Amino acid sequence: MVNDDSPWFSGHFPDYPILPGIAQLKMVADVIGLARQERLWIKRLHRVKFKRIVRPGERLDIFAAAMDPGVLYSFRIAHETEDVCSGTMSLADQQYAETTHE
Repeated sequence: MVNDDSPWFSGHFPDYPILPGIAQLKMVADVIGLARQERLWIKRLHRVKFKRIVRPGERLDIFAAAMDPGVLYSFRIAHETEDVCSGTMSLADQQYAETTHE
């Protein structure tokens, strides 16, 4: 569930809070990282589609499947029976993050 007091809502928008797309993508990367038991960073995004607004308190289900294990994943976020967001993402580990962000 997306907590009502999440800092993501503080600037998007005070009178009509919505969950930003980048927050949704980070949630996907975090779920895959938990499954792999490592911290991951988003390297590239492909064919990402945002299909509906996410409001505070909504329950989200995140589905991900490895297309190229360890690198490329397809994903889908849903609320009840409705798709929220989908696409593919390339992920990188900490070693990649350290060498590209110094």
